[in-house]
Amino acid sequence: MKKIILKGTIVTLALTMVTFACKDKFLDVPATGQLASNQLTSKAGLEGILLASYSQLNGRGFSRATSSYNWVRGSVSGGEANKGSNSGDGGGNTNFSTFQRYEILPTNGDINDKWKGMYEGISRANAVLRTLPSAGTDVSDADKKRIAGEARFLRAHYYFELKRSFNMVPYVDETVDYGSGIELVKNDVDIWPKIEADFKFAQDNLPETQAAAGRANKWAAMAYLAKTFLYEKKFAEAKALFDQVIASGQTANGKKYALVANYTDVFNATKDNNEESVFAIQAAVNTGDVSNSAQELDLNFPYNTGSNGPAGCCGFFAPSFELANSFRVDAKGLPLLDGSYNVGANQLKNDQGIDSKAAFTPDAGPVDPRLDWSIGRRGIPYLDWMVHPGLDWIRDQSYAGPFSPKKFVFYRSQDKSLTDGSSWTDGYSAINYNIIRYADVLLMAAEAEIEAGTLEKARTYINQVRTRAANADAWVKTADGKNAANYVISTYTTPFADKTAALNAVRFERKLELSGEGHRFFDLVRWGVAAPVLNAFLSYESQRLPLGYSGAKFTAGKDEYFPIPQVQMDQQQGIFKQNPGY
Repeated sequence: MKKIILKGTIVTLALTMVTFACKDKFLDVPATGQLASNQLTSKAGLEGILLASYSQLNGRGFSRATSSYNWVRGSVSGGEANKGSNSGDGGGNTNFSTFQRYEILPTNGDINDKWKGMYEGISRANAVLRTLPSAGTDVSDADKKRIAGEARFLRAHYYFELKRSFNMVPYVDETVDYGSGIELVKNDVDIWPKIEADFKFAQDNLPETQAAAGRANKWAAMAYLAKTFLYEKKFAEAKALFDQVIASGQTANGKKYALVANYTDVFNATKDNNEESVFAIQAAVNTGDVSNSAQELDLNFPYNTGSNGPAGCCGFFAPSFELANSFRVDAKGLPLLDGSYNVGANQLKNDQGIDSKAAFTPDAGPVDPRLDWSIGRRGIPYLDWMVHPGLDWIRDQSYAGPFSPKKFVFYRSQDKSLTDGSSWTDGYSAINYNIIRYADVLLMAAEAEIEAGTLEKARTYINQVRTRAANADAWVKTADGKNAANYVISTYTTPFADKTAALNAVRFERKLELSGEGHRFFDLVRWGVAAPVLNAFLSYESQRLPLGYSGAKFTAGKDEYFPIPQVQMDQQQGIFKQNPGY
């Protein structure tokens, strides 16, 4: 790359030599806004640079599409949600509708923000590694080892994001001299080995537990390395690491990694950093800066709720019809893996086109209980706010559909205490986002087991996830304590017939368990099924929301990756190779 700016980290000091008489020494004061080298090499200085790299996890300083949550690319492009709101909202600098229609151009500002945001995180991690050899005497050997491990973990994460978003990207590490007019770096080398090396270093050098919540530890690095192996189809290597994480991973409070008893506790700010959290973006509110919150989610609430609902704005991230239907189950409580959930009476009853004042009875058929912790729908309690009223909470049903996001929404009891009231909306919340959580680990491990031929162990892992969802005490209840819908769920009680059946089960389980969490699009691409699955989704959804989807198409061999941003192509003097199809 021609130039990388280290925003908020190290700046080159220009020293002006001026001679003063002895009596004028009081004029020798440090330059305002700059740090002396001994300040940066102290333990506090190194920790400060490291924390600056952590701060980029939520896309701080860039657009909502930059965050490592990936709700735009992972879930909207993945068919789990519509952009939402109405056709005119979110044009300009956040044109999310292009993500749901696969009409992304190299000039799109959001993809350039994703590129810049990830390289900003990388530059900050590199700054730590470049400064560490000059560490002061207050930095112990153990500190150096831990700090290096965290920096390389973060660098690997940001490159992982770039790799699966853009595929071929330039790689720059801490050995590059940023101040000497560096040589341009091409994007013609596969960086998976570099990502592997960083996660492996982090695994070998990080402690098993950390004193502060949110810092990467040995087990997070191991899980992320195993995830990297899955993307590379190195299933045996992934299985070996997942085995260790499942058997030995420990959280900071000493408990073994486990599934929390209540599914919705994963998305409750009062329950953050629990035993299910392997690595999470930490969110905080009322700190004087809303960028410390879950800032990337500020639009993703029901619309026009007033005092009876959360935030009051803006109706983005509306769950799709197809996703809602996916929670339909058979009489035994198993998902309809044959796709018949989108057919006839199996389709989830909804209130599309029905006024909130008109009578409506919610679907009475059997559904997976995770439906009503994942999707807000009419007639079902919406956390502790009120029963979802339907149309009154939807800005434009003809564009967004009838559903509201629900997973990363704060409770009425948390308003103003776990939300930031200093800005235009209470939508800046303290809810963490788990980049990797234990249920994700179990389902990734199940994939690795299936590829290894151990289908029964995979079934055990899938059933652990389903057993947690079957905890009836945690199902959504009405005001009188009854189940809010006809919830039915069971485990797979008989062996999978073959590898294909097992893969179908685990892939659908990921869709249900992790819906709306930014994984779906990337899963479909790495499985090699994005084109048929997403084109089937577009065909179905466009019949219900023609304003949002009419004419949309996913093109195999092109739409799996973003284009390299045009501004980056231009700045690099033609040495970057553009992705196919753009």
